[in-house]
Amino acid sequence: MLDQTAAEAVSAIANRRVFRSKVDGLRPTYGFDDVSLAPGTSTIEPADVELGQEFCGIRLAIPILASAMDAVVDPRFAGALAALGGLAILNLEGVQTRYDEPDEILARIAAASDADVQNLLAEVYATPVRDELIGRRIAEIHAAGARAAVAATPAAARRLGPLAAEHGADLFLVQSQVSSTRHLASGYDPLSLEEFTRSMPIPVAVGNTTNSDAAFALMEQGAAAVFVGVGPGAACTTREVLGIGIPQVSAISDVAAARDAFHAETGRYVPVVADGGMRRGGELAKALAAGADVMMIGSPLARAEEAPGRGMNWGMAAPSPTLPRGTRIRVGTIGSLERILLGPAHTSDGSENLVGAVRQSMAALGARTIREMQRVEMVFAPSVATEGKSWQRGR
Repeated sequence: MLDQTAAEAVSAIANRRVFRSKVDGLRPTYGFDDVSLAPGTSTIEPADVELGQEFCGIRLAIPILASAMDAVVDPRFAGALAALGGLAILNLEGVQTRYDEPDEILARIAAASDADVQNLLAEVYATPVRDELIGRRIAEIHAAGARAAVAATPAAARRLGPLAAEHGADLFLVQSQVSSTRHLASGYDPLSLEEFTRSMPIPVAVGNTTNSDAAFALMEQGAAAVFVGVGPGAACTTREVLGIGIPQVSAISDVAAARDAFHAETGRYVPVVADGGMRRGGELAKALAAGADVMMIGSPLARAEEAPGRGMNWGMAAPSPTLPRGTRIRVGTIGSLERILLGPAHTSDGSENLVGAVRQSMAALGARTIREMQRVEMVFAPSVATEGKSWQRGR
């Protein structure tokens, strides 16, 4: 039998208030370093892996898009990537559409000191976009042998989208930090995505999101593809400056679930594009396994000799008069675009022959197609990159 002190203690515990905080229900989310792909019961020959697909009416031989960043894509680069089977996306609010001779501007940005570069970027992008340059760049992309995929922010899409289509663009991407179907603004009339996709004569892709409900709604409103990723890019500062983002494996998987549900309900398949955070072949393979159909990469391609950034890269998605556009990073120039994508690799860290690594991963997992790769087993394995690697790490 409890004495009085013990009885009072039990009573106090029973009557204690229970408080629930936000962190009590935190959902675990996963990035590329947290997961690994598990081998199954079969393997296939790498030569038998099929990476080609139809993407928004454009045939791709490899599932690679180049980010709509000034340091990555210009008409010359678009032609080089198209020759290898991928697709480059040109930023319609970048230096290519503000200046007759953008190479001079790009050289200034690449040469600027770290102390001066943010002021220079603000100055460079204050020059207005010129409509006639949009038509000129689209023509140059076509002349280089590539399909013309172009991008703009939602605020500029209503004007630049029809203009780009009129000049022969093949795909238009409405891209922002965080995409939604409902945007509130008191200073202007926000873009209605449903009206915009219905009025455009070419496919309209939308990004970026990390949310399955938002992705499903974007598909309902006519998005031809949905881009996934808020802040994972090497030159992006969204997570640091704004505190927003979801690790890419979870984000891709959530949006892929929305894609599959939408396809089951409507019969329309909307490709999911993993955008950012992928530096090595293994990360591209994990993006496909998480549910992506295509990967959009920036900094790994900015290292190519054909890239206009001269070994630099910088963020582009969110122009602001009071916050940086993104940090300029030095990625270096390591070789040709072909070597980076198709090899042969001159390094063992997985940053070259990216497509070859994806092909080899799919073969080892028994995945003949990208859809089969999306069904391979993924496991939580945060130690997979370090297990048994002490000699490689100098310990």
